[in-house]
Order: sequence, then structure tokens, then C-alpha cells
Amino acid sequence: MASDSAFKRLPANPADAVEIWVEGQAVTARAGDSVAAAVLAAGLGPTRTTPVSGSPRAPYCMMGVCFECLMEIDGQPNTQGCMILVTDGMKVSFQRGARDIPECSA
Repeated sequence: MASDSAFKRLPANPADAVEIWVEGQAVTARAGDSVAAAVLAAGLGPTRTTPVSGSPRAPYCMMGVCFECLMEIDGQPNTQGCMILVTDGMKVSFQRGARDIPECSA
């Protein structure tokens, strides 16, 4: 789901491009981008919903403080998209609701 974004890119070397998959959609990102930056630049999002109300959320602080950028990255849920750099072929899913917590055996 694409949306308008005020996040605009400066020109760059196309040789530094990598392809990631966001919600099954191919997205071209720049090597060195965080996942959150790549998602915002592609105009995609919101990237998660809250577990309480289900309201949509998107990356906000871009420095690991607010946790609004939680996504599932390469099968790992609850990952801060702003703290992970893109790699070619990376698979990203948006996080919906509460995370799954495995049951503990006593």
C-alpha cells in the first residue's frame, strides 16, 4: 500500500542500489539505508499497528528511541527498522498487533 510521503531523496549513484521485499513487493533501496528509511522513501506504510487499539503507526524518531518502526525483518518480529541496514534480498513484513510470545514450560 503506497502512500504520499514528505520523505524525499537526493540524487545518488545507482550502483549502490539493493532490492528488498516489503510485504511481497520489490523495493529498490540504497546500500546504507535503514529498513525504515527505505520503507518511507518507497512511500509504504504504516509499518505496524498497536496491540491495544489497532491504530496504524509508522517510523518516527529514526534513531531507536520511539519503537514506532517495529517490523518483521527476515522472519524476526519486533525488530526496529530504523536500526537495521538493508541488505539485498531482505524480506520485510509490517507488524500487526501484539507479538507472539512462546509459552514457557515449567
